[in-house]
This record gives sequence, C-alpha cells and structure tokens, in this order.
Amino acid sequence: MPEPLRLAVCGVGNNISALFQGAQYYRELTARGVPAADLPGIKHPEIGGLSVADIDFVAAFDVHPDKVGAPFSSAVLAPPNNYPLLDVTLPETPFVVDPGLTAQDCAPFDPAFNRIVRRLRDTRADVLLYSLPTGLQWAADAYAQAALEAGAAFVNCTPESVARVPATLAAFERRGVPLIGDDLASHLGTSVVHRALLGLLNDRGLSLVSSYQLNLGGNEDFKNLRTAGESKRASKLNALAQEGLDTSRVEVIPSAGFVSHLNDNKVGMLNIEAVGWAGTPISVDLKLKVQDSSNAAGVIIDLIRMGAAAKRRGLGGFPAAAARILKSPAGGHPSYTEAAVAQSLRTLDAGLHVAAEQPSIEHAS
Repeated sequence: MPEPLRLAVCGVGNNISALFQGAQYYRELTARGVPAADLPGIKHPEIGGLSVADIDFVAAFDVHPDKVGAPFSSAVLAPPNNYPLLDVTLPETPFVVDPGLTAQDCAPFDPAFNRIVRRLRDTRADVLLYSLPTGLQWAADAYAQAALEAGAAFVNCTPESVARVPATLAAFERRGVPLIGDDLASHLGTSVVHRALLGLLNDRGLSLVSSYQLNLGGNEDFKNLRTAGESKRASKLNALAQEGLDTSRVEVIPSAGFVSHLNDNKVGMLNIEAVGWAGTPISVDLKLKVQDSSNAAGVIIDLIRMGAAAKRRGLGGFPAAAARILKSPAGGHPSYTEAAVAQSLRTLDAGLHVAAEQPSIEHAS
C-alpha cells in the first residue's frame, strides 16, 4: 500500500471543495465494500498504485481574508464558494490556510516566496495543485518556481502558460520534477462535446459553415472570466483543434454571462451550421448542463496522481499520460499519439522510465 498523495493547493475555491469532499465520498464508499471498479465517475481506480481516496491535504495558500488563517476543512466551505455539500462526514484537517503570494511579493527568493517553498518542503508535499482564478500569469509563474525549488510536482489547472513555456519545462526536466499543464479538460465539458461533434462532421464529410460555444455559470470562475477570459478562450480553441480540426470558423466565449442563481452549475450552448450533399443545410443546437467543479475534480484526481507517481519514480518534465485530459498540454496535442499516452500511463503504474514517450521541448508552444 503506497503512502497517500501529499497534496498542497494554491487557491481554496470550488474545485478544491469538490476534490476534498469527493475524496471523502470515495473513502466512505470503499469502507462500505464498494469495489474499485464500481466507483461512479472514475476511469482509473488506481494510478501509480494511488486510489482516488489516497489523498492527504497538507497545505493550502490563498489571499481571501475569510480563508487565510482558517482551518482548511472549513475554508473549503466558506463563501464565495458555492459547491454543494455532499452527504459525507468531512474530516478535520490539522492545518490552516497560509497567506498566498501577491503581485508585490512573488519574486523568487522574496521572503514570502521563500515561506511558500519552506512550507512545501516541511509538509513533504508530493504535488502543488495550482487552481487560482484565470488571468494571473504572474502567480502561475511564481508558484511553479516555488514547486520547482521545493521538489514538488506542479499541476496547472488553469489556462496560464506554464508547461507550454520551453524554458520552464526544461528546468523541471533538468531537476527531475514533474510539470503537468496546461488547463484541465473537464470530465464532460463543453469543449470535449464540441470537439466530438466537429470531429463527427469531419469524419462524415460534411462542410462546416460556422459554429459557436457559449458558457454560462454562477460561480466565481465565471464572474472572473467575464473580464479575464482571453487565455481561457485561446486554450479552449487549442482543445477544439486537438484532432487537427480547422477552428477558423468557430467562436468560443468562455463566460457569456454570470448568472448567480446557477451557483456552481455550468450551462454550455453549442451551435453548428454545416452543409451536406448538394449544399443542403444541417444545423445542430445542443445544451449541456453540469456541476462545474465536479466536472473539474473528476480530472484533477487523475492529474495529481500522475504528478505524484512521476515524482516518486524520478520522472521529470511532462508525462504524456496527461495529454488527453488537458486543453493545452506541453508541446501541443499533435506531439502525443494514443500509443505514447497509453505507454506513459503504464510507465507511471509500473515505475519504468521510457524516455521516448517524452516530446522534445522544442515542440512546446
């Protein structure tokens, strides 16, 4: 039985609440004797020997005044978080939320930066999970550097460019520290469904005229994306182009509206206009509604386990196993064949290093 994954988090928002509560949900199911293969919503019951319940939260960083200094187990439930309470008995956590970095104290070796590094080292964090609001490139850079200094795998859930930066990826590779990013692709998100439909048109020989994707939600992420959504838009277009699809006639609006009464629910609207035989029209309209942060946590659980497994096996840089569950992976989607992704996952499970599965950093963009 491996040691549980020791997880530190940047940002104590809805995604972290969903992950914290969900891990307990699976612990309770497992304790009741539910087989791993029957756990709902789980593709990989184990990665690197780690189950979905093998997580110990060991540190958290935030700047919200109602969260800093509060016990982590209560901070994840504090407003403005609005992820619903699951029917589980949440464990008490033996640590409080530490003050996070600000734009004024994020430089490497600043006292605040050094404090973050010491905290990661003192807690022996396997993984630092970055889940701050979109649009804070300075924060993503600073926390990635802190993880590198501490020797913790860094997982970037946001569209900020970290793993896609060749110099950053090279630094993690040299130090033997895993770097996973950028921007998670939700379990069944708008981009996943949109890409599948566009791919279907392409497979069936239909000609795309135009398409759009609109997203609405009521959590803090959607409020923030109304003014800081450009990096998210670019990442979503990366995800749609995953199979080499032409996105020149596709428009994506990450936050078409903040609707407070939706709470942590997300509503995606898709439209596709195409023509078939003899130019006759075809139109598709689809509405997708999901619990937004559950949709994220169902992928985060795999990303962090990949990061921890790679760290424990001394595999630095980007593991190909993560490519298909990210919108903008290091090197871009064309760098990874299905065979490379599958081999990388087997490597994490078996602890064998196959150098050929890593894409060259010269392909990073």
